[in-house]
Amino acid sequence: MLDPSDPKHAHALDRLGREPIVWLTTVRPSGQPQSSPVWFVWEGSTFLVYSIPTSAKVPNIRANPRVSLHLSDDGTGGDVVTFEGTAEIVEGASSPETVSAYLVKYRGMIEEMGTNPTQFGALYASAIRITPTRVRVYE
Repeated sequence: MLDPSDPKHAHALDRLGREPIVWLTTVRPSGQPQSSPVWFVWEGSTFLVYSIPTSAKVPNIRANPRVSLHLSDDGTGGDVVTFEGTAEIVEGASSPETVSAYLVKYRGMIEEMGTNPTQFGALYASAIRITPTRVRVYE
C-alpha cells in the first residue's frame, strides 16, 4: 500500500514511525461517525490498536468494519495524512504488554497513567487490526 520510493508515501511512513496518536473513526449503528484518539503500532502494512472491550469502537467495528484514520496536522492545517481501511477485532491476539513494538513505544505513557503494562493489557484487551485500502498525504 505505501511505496517508500514515493516521496509522499515516504513522508507518511516517517510520520507513522514517530507519531504516538492516530484518530480512528468508526461508525455507530445509527450511522453517526465516531472519532477517537488511539495508540497504534504500524506493522508495515497494517495498524495494530488496542481498546477497552466495552468502548463503542469495538461493537461499531463488528457491525461495520470500514474505518478511517488520520494523523494530526501541523497546527496550521498542513501535513495531513489520512487512511481508509477495514478493521477487524482479532480474537485471541497477543495482549499489548507482550507486543514488544507496542511496549517500547508506549511504556512511558502507560507508566504516566499510573499503571503498569500488565494492568494496561488487562484493561485494553481487545486487539484491532486495520488494513488500509487508501492513503492520502497533504504536505
